[in-house]
Amino acid sequence: MKLTESQIDNLYKFTRQHYVYHYDVQTELVDHLANDIEQIWIENPKITFEEARDKSFKKFGIFGFMDVIAAKQKQMDKRYWKLLLRFAKEWFTLPKLLTTLLMFFGVFFLMQIPFAEIAIVSVLLILVVFEMIAVYKIRKEHKAKEKTDEKIFLLEAMIGTTKNSFTGFTFINLFNFINLTDFDFSRLNVYWLLLIALTVTVLVIFFYVSNYVLPQKAEELLQETYPEYKMVKNL
Repeated sequence: MKLTESQIDNLYKFTRQHYVYHYDVQTELVDHLANDIEQIWIENPKITFEEARDKSFKKFGIFGFMDVIAAKQKQMDKRYWKLLLRFAKEWFTLPKLLTTLLMFFGVFFLMQIPFAEIAIVSVLLILVVFEMIAVYKIRKEHKAKEKTDEKIFLLEAMIGTTKNSFTGFTFINLFNFINLTDFDFSRLNVYWLLLIALTVTVLVIFFYVSNYVLPQKAEELLQETYPEYKMVKNL
């Protein structure tokens, strides 16, 4: 016996009630539950849909869907970082390489002037503020989508939010290190200055790609990742 459309809808609501918020993860679980329920009906045709559903759910163990969510999150983390690196690499090829070199040497020479640490701290603060604003706007958009029951994919949620655990915390840690230790760049030799300049340059590129490039290309990247994305969004 096959599941009806209303029963499939019930499974989507069931996964949502068990803290599965993203449509692609819900769909994967609904497919699994539906196949298992149909198998349970073959073995026991008299069992009700709700009983078969609950029996299938119990097979996930005491943590329910949490293991599946964690595995999907890990998988999409890898996908996100591949996208981030893909667009970051463009800054090391012409013509963007020229901008990257200008930024690198700008940071390198900046660190050699008196009180350079003040300028570095100021820049870090500005970047952190911009990032916090970007996070707030995107989370607000996602909250609005949730209220209207709009389907949100996992990668869609990650673009503009999850990446801030890297760039935002990195900037804050650098700020704390420089500010709390009275760090003086003038005491470092040229090799350390080159290494720091390269690190700052890479971080700024990651900041720009994660906050501006990926969000601007979100629709294209989501359609590339999820073949069904456009059709689902048009429903």
